[in-house]
Amino acid sequence: MAVTMAYLTLIALSIAAATPAAATTYTNYTVGGTAGWLFNESTTTCSANYSSWAANQTFDLGDYLIFYTNSNVAVIQTYNLTTYQSCSTDNALDTDTFQYGGGDEDFGVAETISVPLTVEGPNYFFSDADGGVQCKQGMAFEMVVNYGLGLPPSLNQPPPYTAPLTPPSSDDGSPAIAVQPIGGGFRACANLHWVVIVALLGVRVDRGEAEVGFLWGPKRRGKERTGIHSGGRRVTVLNY
Repeated sequence: MAVTMAYLTLIALSIAAATPAAATTYTNYTVGGTAGWLFNESTTTCSANYSSWAANQTFDLGDYLIFYTNSNVAVIQTYNLTTYQSCSTDNALDTDTFQYGGGDEDFGVAETISVPLTVEGPNYFFSDADGGVQCKQGMAFEMVVNYGLGLPPSLNQPPPYTAPLTPPSSDDGSPAIAVQPIGGGFRACANLHWVVIVALLGVRVDRGEAEVGFLWGPKRRGKERTGIHSGGRRVTVLNY
């Protein structure tokens, strides 16, 4: 029994040792250690064994890779295994392959490039400089990114809103533009003239009849001239 318990304890300890410790913080990793991310053009050799270096690390979401390099070398990140194996970005997609740094026309300029790990699962890095020669000579490594603590808020923000470049079409729910029917403008104008005339004359309706007087003068009475029906009421207009 004692032998069995000791054996089980040994197995448990072995499993615990093989299981990576849970992440408690985010980590910055210097790629290649003190050797950096460099390539010797004369000897066509890398300054470190990057595959071996990556295999001895544990990477989690939110960690950063720090590349101490120069303008002779490229930093390509991809999630596409085919792109990684080809050592070329010629057929890469903008959605799964990204280049960091670059753009410097001078060779040998020291650069420090920081790359956040934001996608869980396989991640691939390589340099496609010199027509892919650097990649084929060892300037490449792969890793598996664990979930860890998940992405920190600084790396987990939604993209900023971008206004559409073209105005919305009429069938996307936008308010329709009212179209005036033929003759509608004339009728509206006629109605407006009638309102103005009534307002100026000062019509007062009393028991179905109206008494009319100009607003800018004292109300006067005169002889009845005619009867006008408006809305069912008889309007009596006085002739002055």
